[in-house]
Amino acid sequence: MATAPLITLNPRPKPLKERRRPQDWRWQIRHAVTSSAGLAGALRLTERELEGARRAESAGFPISVTPYYLGLCDRDDPECPIRKQCVPDAREGETIAGDLVDPLGEVAHEVAPGLVQRYPDRVLLLATDRCAVYCRFCTRSRMVGNGGGAMPDERLAGALAYVRAHPEIRDVIVSGGDPLAMGTERIARLVGAVRAIPTVDTIRLATRVPVTLPMRITGELLRALRPFHPLWVMTHFNHPKELTRASLAACARLADAGFPVMNQTVLLRGINDDAATLEQLFRGLVRARVRPYYLLQTDPVRGTGHLRTPLSRGLEIMGTLQGRLTGIALPKFICDTPEGKGKVPLLPNYVVAQGEGRTTLRTFRGELVDYIDPPVLDQ
Repeated sequence: MATAPLITLNPRPKPLKERRRPQDWRWQIRHAVTSSAGLAGALRLTERELEGARRAESAGFPISVTPYYLGLCDRDDPECPIRKQCVPDAREGETIAGDLVDPLGEVAHEVAPGLVQRYPDRVLLLATDRCAVYCRFCTRSRMVGNGGGAMPDERLAGALAYVRAHPEIRDVIVSGGDPLAMGTERIARLVGAVRAIPTVDTIRLATRVPVTLPMRITGELLRALRPFHPLWVMTHFNHPKELTRASLAACARLADAGFPVMNQTVLLRGINDDAATLEQLFRGLVRARVRPYYLLQTDPVRGTGHLRTPLSRGLEIMGTLQGRLTGIALPKFICDTPEGKGKVPLLPNYVVAQGEGRTTLRTFRGELVDYIDPPVLDQ
């Protein structure tokens, strides 16, 4: 297959004084690449990438890539697994069978401003529409980066009032956008308000900044949030290339400060859809004290068909990893069903046959083993 021609633009370089503080998270956000010209100045874009970037600028899902994350991209290889996550593609303009604008039915399940309830005991609080990096497979591409920014206090008050009025809600997932892309004072105020609700047991912070903006995990942030434990951090590494010295240090700071860290990996075509890549990722996460929690089937967001795999591919990978990986490194394979019907765990079929008191199982080595049920006891 012919390789698409490469196109390079040469935007004016930044003045030296603007390049002095790359380790400051605010500097990273201020200097995020948000245009096709900026991407083309850093990477040798293909025609398809350049077309996708121009479309995203004008009418599509916007662009934002921190200098840190852009630096993980291979400048010359359009198949780079980091580049494919953050650089637009012309195929984002295509719609295929099964595509949905809101695949998880969040709009239909909104119970208060910015508050989504799909399960009896938990809610999702969409605290902001901003992220450090806009991933091209984003479930919420319909809303993120639309200019609203952090949730205003009056909208937050309505969401909190709903949680207080429903004591069956025990778990609040703070997401967006990315809540840790907000200022420390605002995050602490929001989390503190949720923690003040006595019926809330756990708060989860759904964030990708340990991956895309690891310098955001500062001592100041951790000191501000530590009083509101238990706080769980749900992060989102997709490829071993993201396990850099900086991101591993961010995870270590979280763990040392008492934050349990769980990871949700999205299964992405041509990025991580093979067992060897995921095995390397999951082993690296466990070494960093990050628990692989979910391997998620990519949600059927409109314009992401080129990044999705068949369900059978995920089942095949999980079958390969079973027995090769310790249980603490093996996530659940999950499909979040369309229209907000809820998550379904998927497993390879290890049950070969079932009879009266006997079940035949297939082990990860392919061996068949009978399990005998205990006799029924007299009452």
